Amino acid sequence: MKRVLQGLAFAISVVGSSHSVDAKLIKFEVLRTESPTFEGRTFPPVGTYDRIIARATIAVPPDDPHNSVIVDIDHAPRNAHGLVEAVSDVEILRPTIATNANRRLFYEVVNRGNKLGLALFNDTGVLNDLAKAADAGNGFLMSRGYTIVWSGWQGDTAAVGGRLTFSPPIVPQVTGLSREEFVFDHLENPAVATLSYPASDLDPAQVKLTVRERESDPRTAPNDLSMKFEDSKRVAISRPAGFDAGAIYEIIYLAKDPKVMGVGFAATRDIVSFLRYEKADEEGTPNLLAGQVDRAIAFGASQSGRYLHDFLYLGFNADEAGRTVFEGLMPHIAGGKKTFTNYRFSQPGRSPYQHADTVYPGSEFPFTYPVITDTITGRTDGVLARCLAAGNCPKIIKTDSEIEFYQQRASLVATDTQGNGLAMPDNVRLFLISNLQHFALANDRSALARTCMFPTNPLHAGPPARALLVALDAWITDGTLPPPSRYPSRDDATLVPPTAAAVGFPQIPGVHYSGQMTRATVVDFDKMPPVKGAAYPVFVPKTDADGRDIAGVHLPTLAAPIATHTGWNFRKSGFAEGELCDNNGSMFPFAATREERVKNNDPRLSLAERYPREGDRAAAVSKSAKQLVQDRLLLEQDIKLFMANIN
Repeated sequence: MKRVLQGLAFAISVVGSSHSVDAKLIKFEVLRTESPTFEGRTFPPVGTYDRIIARATIAVPPDDPHNSVIVDIDHAPRNAHGLVEAVSDVEILRPTIATNANRRLFYEVVNRGNKLGLALFNDTGVLNDLAKAADAGNGFLMSRGYTIVWSGWQGDTAAVGGRLTFSPPIVPQVTGLSREEFVFDHLENPAVATLSYPASDLDPAQVKLTVRERESDPRTAPNDLSMKFEDSKRVAISRPAGFDAGAIYEIIYLAKDPKVMGVGFAATRDIVSFLRYEKADEEGTPNLLAGQVDRAIAFGASQSGRYLHDFLYLGFNADEAGRTVFEGLMPHIAGGKKTFTNYRFSQPGRSPYQHADTVYPGSEFPFTYPVITDTITGRTDGVLARCLAAGNCPKIIKTDSEIEFYQQRASLVATDTQGNGLAMPDNVRLFLISNLQHFALANDRSALARTCMFPTNPLHAGPPARALLVALDAWITDGTLPPPSRYPSRDDATLVPPTAAAVGFPQIPGVHYSGQMTRATVVDFDKMPPVKGAAYPVFVPKTDADGRDIAGVHLPTLAAPIATHTGWNFRKSGFAEGELCDNNGSMFPFAATREERVKNNDPRLSLAERYPREGDRAAAVSKSAKQLVQDRLLLEQDIKLFMANIN
């Protein structure tokens, strides 16, 4: 596998280069404008918003040192000027009256083409077609005057459901091995699956097909396991006896026509740079935001948060003219991972988890921001390495939920590769939003997911995320320091080995704390399938007697809990029982009375014991919320959200 260039040498070459090329956004085409949008809804004091749907064509010089890190760009087709072109969907929300904008560009990296940011900051659902008044939710970003921008970057996203897409160049007549993993979570037989790249040889005998029940099990090829091609990108797998719906099917095949996915980083860079700095595109079409943006913040959740790690690590926070793209970054629920994007035959949608996709690229060293030495491989690197060399590091506020420590290698953000506590640079703040699952909407309720053992965790990260965005904005605008980090640490023993004794998780009836988690290892990606090597030490948050993470930002409802909330959940019988249930958390209610908890042998205090008088819980929630406001981890306006939801 052709892999991304790594180390400090690239950063030094960029800083020392005298090569100068104008940023190349050759065409910015506005397809339609909705003025005003949201059915004319007004957001005091800013007013109405306009929605612009556009398409951007970029053209990058492949030999420019800002672009040469892109894998296969030297093999990509070029236009008549020797540049590599790509096309991206773009969407912009801006105040109708430009002078009412706050002169901040809020760029959200889309997640598989979808917009998640408004679900977090504006308490909406996950919506792509933002047209109705209700689609703006609580209007938080609009009432503060942000100009909001999205653009496509993932070159294998289908243009359905309003997703923003990206069309990267394709390298023709190139073949190589590609690997797919499928967990179907159903028992249909045969099971039909779509490959990421077309197969160059449709002979099933040339495909290596295996199955295993769990990720740690040996790969097997039973006699009753087989497959056939329905076409060059679709396969039908005949499933063997003895494996349940959660089994892992792996296909290794000869693929063709790789996409130059890394150009997606250049697309984000050049689109944002154009909107910030240029008066017009190469064809003379005026920039509709010209002169209206002073600062830019990038936000990404989950996959798109990992994308921000790559974007910074690969040196894309400077455009081809050396100008800063983003002053602030907010990677949310990204743990210690990057993405499988800047590779030949890449699959950006993959994310290594405990049960599946474990040995895909995107989770290897460096895991954290400062430059450190990996004591296992001997490499010295860090996510900040290139921006430190270039002198353009942004301010970073990173937020994770509890599940990132179990699924996303988050402890390696806060430790070195020997497991020792690690201090963050002055431009980085880390926050654990305690006891949350990966993502929940503002109106979610605990419910049984089809594949999970326990009811899910409905806690929503929106309120602290809003406060931290305000803090980041002030940090990049006038230097007002944000709140200090609140993240588990080895130094204060809030980050511990994943054992029941060390974690201190309560012995809840019917719940066995197993310490199941993703075990980070060195991986040899030159072998197919990749082979695991030496393991890194990994840790998880220590809890109190209620199962509440000791470290982190406690939502007011956690300060006066009615249940134990966890970031993790387990797969149930029939779906690889006992493995982590993807990104789902759990909720375990307290007993109502002392008699009930004693009868059930539940060590946690009952609701009646915790809140013996009417109003006790409301008082505790109110006290916690006011303290969070004082600590700048909650906005005053959000206190009422917690008070309104007291049961």
